[in-house]
Amino acid sequence: MSSLATWGFAEGDAITAELTAVRRLGGGSGYEAYLAFDEVTYGPVVVKVVRPDQVADEHSLRGLAREVDALATVNHPVVVRGLRHELGGPRPHVVLEQLDGPRLSSLVRRYGPLQEQQYLPLAVEIASALHFLRRIGWAHLDIKPSNVIMGAPARLIDLSVARPVDDAADTRRIGTDAYMSPEQWDPDRYGVPSPASDVWGLGATLFEAVAGYRALDLPTEEPAALPDRVPAEVAKTIAACLEVRPDDRPTPREVAEALEPVLDRQPPVRLGGALRTR
Repeated sequence: MSSLATWGFAEGDAITAELTAVRRLGGGSGYEAYLAFDEVTYGPVVVKVVRPDQVADEHSLRGLAREVDALATVNHPVVVRGLRHELGGPRPHVVLEQLDGPRLSSLVRRYGPLQEQQYLPLAVEIASALHFLRRIGWAHLDIKPSNVIMGAPARLIDLSVARPVDDAADTRRIGTDAYMSPEQWDPDRYGVPSPASDVWGLGATLFEAVAGYRALDLPTEEPAALPDRVPAEVAKTIAACLEVRPDDRPTPREVAEALEPVLDRQPPVRLGGALRTR
């Protein structure tokens, strides 16, 4: 990533007249993400700004416009909200709400597998977001632990590659290898990407939350085995999500319905001083 062009904003630098950088959060090939203070909402926000060498690049600007469209369309309590955007000018950017809580990937890396009282609500909440996406005819295409912010509820972030279903069907290898469905990897062999691809991503994400390690590194591999301690209903649901054929996977609603009875048997878990219940 060090070879990518960067704005190099430090704390106190102006990103725009209304946005003051606090710290860099990361980024991708086409953009950088910063925590910033926003004079408009008068609070912390996340700003995704196109990299300085790509402000005139049509591909990068189309990607930003697609993300803005996705944020405006996918209005769900488990999905990050877009606040405003600027698609032109010297620094094209989108302003997102700032979410409290660690990424699921960071939690697993630091502490290992989650407890049932943690991963079961997570699974049901993300399934609810995927159910909504499916209902409105969209696919996220990059469900993975680093795109989940843990909280009450969990929140799904990064709609940078999300697309309407018809557009998703025309993509190839859009997403992240270890969480990409077989049809995202090779649509000629496995069928076109669709909302079922997000169910695969949910299965791979839930597997990692439950086991503490990845299900697989490439979608053409056989998934690893889950630990014996995993409840049978959970293991069966994860295995169903990771079926090779998209038509053999459950819908997001079916995932939630399979796991809700297991969740109902769990005692409430205390998060940040507050009891979390359903």
